[in-house]
Amino acid sequence: MDIEEYFKILDSSNKRIRDNTYTTTRFLLDKIDWRDRLICVSGSRGCGKTTLILQHIRSAFNEDYDKALYVSLDNLWFANNSLSELVDMHYKNGGTHIFLDEVHYLRDWQIIIKNLYDEYPKMKIVYTGSSLLKIDYESGDLSRRQVTYHLPGLSFREYLFFENIIDLKAIGLNELLADHKTIAEKIAPENAILKHFSEYLMRGYYPFYREVYAGYDQRLSQITNQILESDYPAVEKINYSTVKKIKKMLFILAQSCPQTPKMTELYAQLETDRNQGLKMLNILDKANLLNILSSEKASLKNMARPDKIYCDNPNIMYSLTERINVGTKRETFFLNQLRSAGYDVLYPNSGDFLVEEKYLFEVGGKDKRFDQIKDIPNSFLAIDDVEIGRGNRIPLWMFGLLY
Repeated sequence: MDIEEYFKILDSSNKRIRDNTYTTTRFLLDKIDWRDRLICVSGSRGCGKTTLILQHIRSAFNEDYDKALYVSLDNLWFANNSLSELVDMHYKNGGTHIFLDEVHYLRDWQIIIKNLYDEYPKMKIVYTGSSLLKIDYESGDLSRRQVTYHLPGLSFREYLFFENIIDLKAIGLNELLADHKTIAEKIAPENAILKHFSEYLMRGYYPFYREVYAGYDQRLSQITNQILESDYPAVEKINYSTVKKIKKMLFILAQSCPQTPKMTELYAQLETDRNQGLKMLNILDKANLLNILSSEKASLKNMARPDKIYCDNPNIMYSLTERINVGTKRETFFLNQLRSAGYDVLYPNSGDFLVEEKYLFEVGGKDKRFDQIKDIPNSFLAIDDVEIGRGNRIPLWMFGLLY
């Protein structure tokens, strides 16, 4: 490529960085060690990966943006041009960092990034991609070279911060279980916490809620289509009929969550076999559209009979179905926030959720009782519609403070 074309791309990068004026930041921005040579940030579309890396560039380079080149690989320019040539030109002109957005749209991206990593030892590379990304050991083996981070949607704690209601530090699960009453007494009385919690469950999980109002559900539907119609085909070769079946599966399951449908009947309805059906279910789980709960650690083998299937988060529920069951909404929130915070959650013999193979939880309204788990050690109730709990009765909203 010639130098004029490079400078045109660099100017476009600088403009994109300058135009990103968001000052409210996600929790992951400070957790990433940006000194590493190769960093992957994965996550579902709409969770703020692009904004996060642009914010980092603005703060780290003090307007000397020529050293940091940002490009989105879904740009048509890459259909007929080489990323390797662009990086080489950037390096020869004093560039030290390259930020690659939507890497799953680049063919053979793992091999290309591995080669860039090996050929430019002084260049630091950050890339983002779909949560559907496959880090294949055969195709470049990036796993030994990179540090990987996952960006979920907003926690309830982050939502409160984004809304300028209160700035709270994330708390660990053990701290929450031991001291929830004291923590809640400092937060809830002054902040109409239940009102904000109700709004968050409807439209607060995805950071773009601040940009759209009446069109939030429509935007979520568009994102769902983009994930299944664009992101997934960019990761794996599939035909359009399979995409249609996956979308149909998602809508069927969204209507019945969290009950487990009879899988053989579901596969027959979709005109597919068990193996393909399991693969489709796994796709929806990895795409952060569904949340699969099993009594064993997740694998294709035990997904043959998942114990429960949830939408990934309550906002997805509202966008996919008009029949919102309040109990399902509560459980969906609890499962989403615990897993997003990095905790292991399984389906127990008694109760609703087993966390870290140690803590047993039942989720319900303010009249919920301990009847089902009263004699089980380390058992707790996650109670909706209460601001402050007592003993082993913990307000449901507080599980949104974990990250």
